[in-house]
Amino acid sequence: MVEAAGWWPVLVAPALLLAGAVLAVAGDAMLAARYAGRPARAAVAAVPLLEVARLLAQQPRTLPKADRLLWRLGVVTVPVAAVLSVLVIPFGHRAVADLSVGVVWFNAMEVLTWAGLWLAGWGPNAAFSLIGGYRFVAQGLAYELPLMFALISPATAAQSLGVGDIAEAQQGLWFAVWMPVAFAGYLAGVLAFAFLGPFGYPAGRDTAAGVLGETAGVDRLLLQAGRWLWLTSGAAMAVPLFLGGAAGPGVPGWAWSALKTLLVLAVLVWSLRRLPVLRADRYAEFAWVVLVPLTIAQALVPALVVLDR
Repeated sequence: MVEAAGWWPVLVAPALLLAGAVLAVAGDAMLAARYAGRPARAAVAAVPLLEVARLLAQQPRTLPKADRLLWRLGVVTVPVAAVLSVLVIPFGHRAVADLSVGVVWFNAMEVLTWAGLWLAGWGPNAAFSLIGGYRFVAQGLAYELPLMFALISPATAAQSLGVGDIAEAQQGLWFAVWMPVAFAGYLAGVLAFAFLGPFGYPAGRDTAAGVLGETAGVDRLLLQAGRWLWLTSGAAMAVPLFLGGAAGPGVPGWAWSALKTLLVLAVLVWSLRRLPVLRADRYAEFAWVVLVPLTIAQALVPALVVLDR
């Protein structure tokens, strides 16, 4: 049974999210060093922390005729939406807000990232950043439907949109076992709304880092942090949706939640260096022709199971 945990997790939940994001960045730095043929030592993992210090000291970039209000609003929206998304994710058997529509809340925060990232591309009044913003919109139109059907599948099986109810419905068998297409579609969606790895096209090198290209200092730090916070939040949400939540023998529920989240996060970080970047137009074709039909078919499976009860 998931319970609303009061006011103190309002501070703890973002701290845990940030800790997970730091681990993900450190792990990615070590993998990058390994693939480049350099020793993956602990010092390599500290490089991102030095980058944080550099960005904090860096002056923000000024551009002629930039819409500073929209630019700053977009930059702030991405990490804030990631933090708000974890309010409905149970850690152990407690959540900051045990909403009856927790799945909808999570998806709404993810969609809010669309607006934030597009504004971050539009605000600088620069060509490459605008292209990056539109790339994310085009990519979003392709990944959002498979992601929504992936979210609908466990909600249908549990007959509830509450994240805690979905976790409790997996007492006999994890949803990842008999909903593998939904699970894979969800993980792909996590990479997409974090615009990392194969879905890093909005920040592509061919457009001088796209939506990130005109940002500097704290603005760039916030956008980069938002990407990794979303990756961590998506990994944490996979646990109650598909991996049985806090259920497990021998140790407290919070330990199982943490362990499962770290395992999912490790898989996502590993995939960042193993999969090529996908062009939005090519991914859109694959999504509409292959992923959407597959995820719809997957969503029908729990619907038929529920009707047969």
